[in-house]
This record gives sequence, structure tokens and C-alpha cells, in this order.
Amino acid sequence: MKTACRKMSVVQLTFVTAANMLGAGIIMLPTKLAQVGTISIISWVITSLGSLALAMTFARCGMFSTKPGGMGGYSEYAFGRIGHFMANYSYAVSIVIANVAIAISAVGYGAEFFGIILTPLQTCIYTISLLWLGAILNFSGTRQSGTRSTITIWGAILPVLGISIIGWYWFDPSLWISAWNPNDVPLGDAIGNSIALTLWSFLGLESAAVNMDAVENPQKNVPIATFVSTVAVAIIYVASTNAIFGIVPNDIILASNAPFGIAFSYMLGSTAGKIVMGLMVISCAGSLLSWQFTLARVFKTSAERGLFPKIFAKVTNADAPIQGMIIILFMQMCLSLMTISPTLAAQFELLANLAVVTNIIPYILCAAALKSILTKNHINNKICNRNLAYFLASISIIYCVYALTTTEEAAFIGGVIAAGIGLVGYAVKFNLHKQPFPIEDHIK
Repeated sequence: MKTACRKMSVVQLTFVTAANMLGAGIIMLPTKLAQVGTISIISWVITSLGSLALAMTFARCGMFSTKPGGMGGYSEYAFGRIGHFMANYSYAVSIVIANVAIAISAVGYGAEFFGIILTPLQTCIYTISLLWLGAILNFSGTRQSGTRSTITIWGAILPVLGISIIGWYWFDPSLWISAWNPNDVPLGDAIGNSIALTLWSFLGLESAAVNMDAVENPQKNVPIATFVSTVAVAIIYVASTNAIFGIVPNDIILASNAPFGIAFSYMLGSTAGKIVMGLMVISCAGSLLSWQFTLARVFKTSAERGLFPKIFAKVTNADAPIQGMIIILFMQMCLSLMTISPTLAAQFELLANLAVVTNIIPYILCAAALKSILTKNHINNKICNRNLAYFLASISIIYCVYALTTTEEAAFIGGVIAAGIGLVGYAVKFNLHKQPFPIEDHIK
């Protein structure tokens, strides 16, 4: 007699989705937002609303799509096999880039922890070393990386949540006001300069929809978990970053590679600051360990479906895709070398913008495909309010396009080049060689 699989409750799904968004995405942001000033709170509001629309759109895609392949399956409804490929390819590329940014965050906090100043080349070397370490620890095919990440992620969540709650005791309104617009740039430019960075911190908002198969009553619980987790994370982000601006002078934040650690030093003393820096290094390392393995699995799954080169599908007896991991590591090494910048924060910003540009591609494809998903699966208004769904999808697309227009030129061009490489690869594999597309169409 088979035992029924135990599924996640709505509370568990909400926590998982929120944790995926929080993670290491926020810990370097205050340094970059200090260039814009506390006027970035407007960007936070815009991004929070845009991310909420995206999250609710993904919830509806996940609930009603019957195609395999996650975001690729959603996109295929409206854009066919090339949409499926581009969604999965762009998502994979964004994770490759994001992992380098996470590694740089860990290096930045580590440097502050040990009180050393790194040259751009040293930052690059330490970043590459950390990426290799994260992959090598997974060569045995361990199943513990998810557990380690679940534990270590608290190293980032606790300080961020803590400063959101208790940081206001040390908050100085005059300090916050003085940092409103330090460079006196026009309002539109000031808001645009921080839109992509704030969106970076919400990457992972699609997690609830992606995990819908493991949830009790998904049609009811996925939208609830998506809405609650996105709103909760938005509140934490706005509260934590703005609390820092009222605790630490803007010029100090701007020069720091560990803004949350510096904030705790101002609040509770240098020892507390060091502890927070150490916790965040551990959090980033744990997150990187999990994501390097997850990234290799994303490539492996796509290779098994015929989307990526077959070498990514090869595994050892321990089910570890070592060859794929090594290839990905060389990609990340090249990326680390190509994005060397005068400061660690500048390199982080470039990578975060690149990750956002490449991740926006599947976001737009999925949002644009929602109408086709509902139509082809004959979803009526009794099951889903279609007008509301179309409204959310439209807001999502508008926000994503706006976010693209605010990214730096180098990041935008890099994203376009990455997408172009994917399109050329698609043409070579499926058109020139006349190979059939490997994903079955489950919609009659």
C-alpha cells in the first residue's frame, strides 16, 4: 500500500517563497542605493507593486498550465518551441550571473570582516575561488546542499529582519532626509537609477508557482502564498534599507562593502557588526553552495530534454553533473574577469543588472503567454477572473519593459548579446539540422 506524499501547507509555501527572495539578494543593495539616496524609496514602492503583479501572474500560469518545463512550458503556449527555449535559456543564464554576484557579496562582507581592502584583481580571484569551492563541495552528489542552505540563509534573514524591527530605535530622521537626493539628479532619473537593483532583490518571486505540485490545494494556496510572501518581503526590504539610511551617514554606506554590518556596528557596537558580517558571509556561502548545484541541475534537465548540449546531462555514479559544473564554472570565471570594476560594489551592480536583464526575458514571455494558457485550457471566469488576470499580466509586462529601460547601457547590451547567442544556438540546433523539438505538446 502506497503512502501519500506529504505536501506543503500554505504557511510552508509562503515561507519558502519569501526565503528564496530574501537570501543574499539584499545584503549589498544599501551601498548601491546610497548613490541614489533615500529617494530610492519611490523605486521600492514601484518595484514592490510590479513584483506583486508578476508574482500573481506566475501563480496563475502555474495553476493552469499543463505543459512541462516550468517557465518554458508557460511561454510555449503563446510563442511555441522558440519561446520555450528562450525562457529556459535566459533563466539559466540569469542564474549563472546571479551566482557570481552572490559570490562577490560574500567576498565583500568577508573583506570587511577581516578588515582588509581588496584590489579589483583580488576581488576577482577570491570570487572565482569561492565559486569553485561551492561547486567542488557538490561533486560528491550530496543531497545536503538544500539543508545547508536552509540553515545558513538565516545568517542573512535574521540581520535584515532584525534591523527592520529594532533599527528604528537608532533611526535619525534628519540623517534620512539629508540623504534624500545627494547628487541632485532629476526625479525620473533618480527613480530609474534604482529600479533594476530593487528588482534584483525580488528575483525568486516565481518560486510559489514553480513548487505548485508540492502544495496542498494549489489553486487556492499558491496565490495566497505568492501574495503574502511578496508583500511581506517588500515591507522588510523597504524597512531595512531605509532604517540603515537613518542610522549610518550616506557617505559611510557608500564606501562600505558590508552595509548591514556597518549599521549594526553603529547600533550595538563593533562586535555586533563583526558578528553580522560573519553571519552574512556564511549565508552567502551556503546559498552559493546550493545554487551552484541547482544551476547544474537546471542545465542537466534542459540537456535531457534536448534544449542544451548533451554534455550537461552526463552524471557520475553519485548523480552529480560534474562535467556540466566545470563548464559552468568556466563561464563564471570569464564573467568575473570580464566585469572587473574599480570597486567591488561597482562589479556587483553590473552583475545584478545583467542578471535582471536576462531574467526579465522569461518574465515577459510568461506574462504575455497567460492569455493563451487560459484560453487553450478553457479556463472560465468561475475558475479564474480573466479580466483581473489580463490586467496583472499587462502591469507585469509594462513594469518589466520599464525596468529594462532603466538598466545601465553595459548591462543592457550584455543581456542582448546573451539573448542573441541563445537565438543563434537555437537556430543551429533545431533549424539548420532539422531536429524536432524535444518537448511534447500536451495540448490537443
